[in-house]
Amino acid sequence: MEITPRKNVILADFSSYKIGGPAEYFFEAKDWYEAEESLRWSKDNNSPIFILGGGTNILIPDDGIRGLVLKPLIDTLEFNDNVVLVGAGILMADLVYAVADLGLSGLEWAGGLPGTVGGAVRGNAGAFGGEMKDAVEYVESIDEKSFKKNTRDNSGCEFDYRNSIFKKNNREIVLQIALKLDRGSPEQIKKSIEEKIQYRKDRHPMEYPNIGSMFKNVDAKKASSELIKEAREVIKTDPFPVIPAAYLISEAGLKGVSFGGAMISQKHPNFIVNISKAKSSDVKELISLAKEEVRKKFGVTLEEEVLILK
Repeated sequence: MEITPRKNVILADFSSYKIGGPAEYFFEAKDWYEAEESLRWSKDNNSPIFILGGGTNILIPDDGIRGLVLKPLIDTLEFNDNVVLVGAGILMADLVYAVADLGLSGLEWAGGLPGTVGGAVRGNAGAFGGEMKDAVEYVESIDEKSFKKNTRDNSGCEFDYRNSIFKKNNREIVLQIALKLDRGSPEQIKKSIEEKIQYRKDRHPMEYPNIGSMFKNVDAKKASSELIKEAREVIKTDPFPVIPAAYLISEAGLKGVSFGGAMISQKHPNFIVNISKAKSSDVKELISLAKEEVRKKFGVTLEEEVLILK
């Protein structure tokens, strides 16, 4: 049975940024079959395809996306001892509490992390010294071109800092993930999760629409000795020694700088927030400004952590 995508769906409604124009075509796949049929529809209609996860780390263009926007909603959640089989469409916020209830430890670092599990695997999301790669046993995906189903073990996922093979080759859609966790106390696990959530609330500008940290932190090993000396008190492990991008942006004097409806957050300058009906073009102006000013002051080129669509 062929799928029937919707037309001209406004993507701002599916973005935590509340920014973005229409998808030419839009479909939400509830299972493997619908995901594969979406790929076939795209091929048969000579339509480019774009995979949209939770919309929490992506800047969607003001004029939208041409072709088919596919949003996987696969919500598998199966437990086998300390291994959890998770659908790519499940929200990380729901997963961390589901495993905590069963006394499964290993995802506490993700307390308060937005987005879907599929997106977190694709970008090897991490915080507080933890990363998705630490828990992934294998990932099941489907190739956009050949429709071949793949199962990759942890090493086959080629995880790197905020990266994976799924992000590098950009042609495999993550549909299901097996996570191997440890046993622990449900009470202690939940306490740790709540601490992470509170940390984010205290330090991140959650009062405004945002897509999280705009730039990757800078590998301290790649920084100059002068910068390391200057930033020595703020260097942290993430999961290796890094200089926070927020520090560099702040020291470049950009806190609170705005353009159109977007602003570099005063609370956490690695966030560019939507303060008043911001457009994608407003955010891009501030991204360019931050990169240029940090480069001029520190000789460091910031690299976007989020996906910026043209």
